Amino acid sequence: MENPILALKGLPPFSQIKPQHIKPAIEQLLGEGRQQIQQLLDNNSRYSWENLAQPLEDLDDRISRAWSPIAHMHSVVNGEELHQAYSACLPLLSEYNTEVAQNPRLCEAFKQLQAMGDQHSEAQRKIISNTLRDFRLSGIDLTPEKRERYKLIVQALSQLSNEFSQNLLDATDGWSLKISDESRLAGLPESARNLAKQAAAQADFDGWLIKLEFPYYFPVITYADDRALRRELYSAYVTRASDQGPNAGEWDNGPIMEQILSLRHEMAQLLGFDNYAEYSLATKMAADTDQVISFLHDLAERSLPMAKKELQTLRDFAIQLDGNDHLEAWDISYYSEKLRQHQYAISQEDLKPYFPANRVISGMFETVNRLFGIKVCQIEGVDCWHPDVLFFEIRDASDELRGQFYLDLYARPHKRGGAWMDDCICRRSDHHGTQHPVAYLVCNFTPPIGDDPALLTHDEVLTLFHEFGHGLHHMLTQVDYPSVSGISGVAWDAVELPSQFLENWCWQREALDLFAAHYQSGDKIPDELFDKMIAAKNFQSGMQMVRQLEFSLFDFRMYREYDPEGEANIYNLLDQVRQQVAVIKPPSFNRFPHSFGHIFAGGYAAGYYSYKWAEVLSSDAFSLFEEKGIFDPETGQRFLCAILEQGGSKEPMELFIEFRGREPSIDALLRHSGISA
Repeated sequence: MENPILALKGLPPFSQIKPQHIKPAIEQLLGEGRQQIQQLLDNNSRYSWENLAQPLEDLDDRISRAWSPIAHMHSVVNGEELHQAYSACLPLLSEYNTEVAQNPRLCEAFKQLQAMGDQHSEAQRKIISNTLRDFRLSGIDLTPEKRERYKLIVQALSQLSNEFSQNLLDATDGWSLKISDESRLAGLPESARNLAKQAAAQADFDGWLIKLEFPYYFPVITYADDRALRRELYSAYVTRASDQGPNAGEWDNGPIMEQILSLRHEMAQLLGFDNYAEYSLATKMAADTDQVISFLHDLAERSLPMAKKELQTLRDFAIQLDGNDHLEAWDISYYSEKLRQHQYAISQEDLKPYFPANRVISGMFETVNRLFGIKVCQIEGVDCWHPDVLFFEIRDASDELRGQFYLDLYARPHKRGGAWMDDCICRRSDHHGTQHPVAYLVCNFTPPIGDDPALLTHDEVLTLFHEFGHGLHHMLTQVDYPSVSGISGVAWDAVELPSQFLENWCWQREALDLFAAHYQSGDKIPDELFDKMIAAKNFQSGMQMVRQLEFSLFDFRMYREYDPEGEANIYNLLDQVRQQVAVIKPPSFNRFPHSFGHIFAGGYAAGYYSYKWAEVLSSDAFSLFEEKGIFDPETGQRFLCAILEQGGSKEPMELFIEFRGREPSIDALLRHSGISA
């Protein structure tokens, strides 16, 4: 029987993928890849797009299609056997990718293609340029000894990032709190109590079970009147995978972080960069490290006065409300929610009944239909990895299939936290036909409880729209080559543009009326509640801004200033950054970096600033809809054609100017954040 991972026609056969299938299939694919590359180089003396680049695009796509469902399942239905099989493949893939990227004959062949210039399309020229850049960034020009060292570093980093993620997942799953006295849950919304009750019943415990997954953590830290309970949960959450807290040392990411920093620095210096931050910018919009630091400092300077005022207001309120004159980290969310209710008479819980997940999903689809003329329909009977997962397809105004996606909304054990979009299948098109793109959209929302539908907070609605924006970028592309179609090849500090852009419709009455309706009565959000929601939109936006800047500066400076001769004291640097831009100083046991997967296990190392960088682009892009009308079809088509359809085939600044008619301005971001009028 054929290994199901090698059966690459159509959608992945998730139910047939077993851990024992994985390594043999990947070994076979990589072996075939090596043979094919050798044949391409041996069989041609004069290279062309057709006899070199196109076959390589097809080869990379074949390997990607096989590995994608495996990596995805490792994130969403992790288990010991799957983790072992996944981990066993990482060095194989790393070695193969480095071999290809350090193949001198292949590099010379692409230089020959580049010399042919205008014989190629714009997308083809971009692929050739990116490929030659990536040859340089993979050490093609190094001595054999240094090339071998580079290869070992890349393999080690792959394994370390995997260990970091696994430790964080194990640490999150490895703590829970049984509560038998309901009075400890005073202040918690009924939905949070019911979730904890449901979790306890599933664990055969008569009471309530609190875990560290976000749907459990958030209500306690935000609503629980029991300060000791808030502290207990906060302490467990911020010390995950560290040397502190209730499971101190059990899944400690500390040594892994230091190794990652050291190896990334060494790799950057091998390639001729002063530090890893410089290396990171070689594939981004930002010109140099000074520009990034200046950008973040400028935002901090504009935001800090507001953030300080907001914190003082919170302190004064806590004293007035409870006589609490010493706010701790586990008090901030609690009193902030009380203050929001006091100032605006609104809370996240007030809005949840108006956001049943099924209506939000259908309304989101209607929103993009009005914007881009696309239709989204659910498809039944598709093989998925979990019963909760839904599957959809997107068709354009001509009823042509544009893309498909899986939607996995709810938190559960053995599923990585957070929310993300990833590519399952990339678009490509040639004389054989078109391969339509497929995406994974993953969130960790509170699941349905009892007979009620899942009810989302407004923040979760924003998250869903955000990830769907990434998905549209991947699925609506019209580029024919996988390496620059959709999000592929897009500069990392521009990749958040479509996702942040789509969030804006979650604040517009005209859009909300498409999906915000009470799950029992069907009534739309009352005008009074909507007005309160808009009034509270920028509640503590200064504090939120400086928190993001704290993360961004910490990340970028950590990689920019790393000193191999000194101690890799991550927390000293974090303290420096906090002294500069933070208004809230967490307790000494806080080990936030130990769970900062974005920069230690994801694609945001020396790139977390991208969220704010891209927010300048997304805010300015939305401001054109504010001028023309939020559902103006002409403006929607311009965004579709300039940004979503062209993927990574052009530089992001070129595409932004094509849409907006000029370079981006920071003014809209400051206005939308309430930092300027």
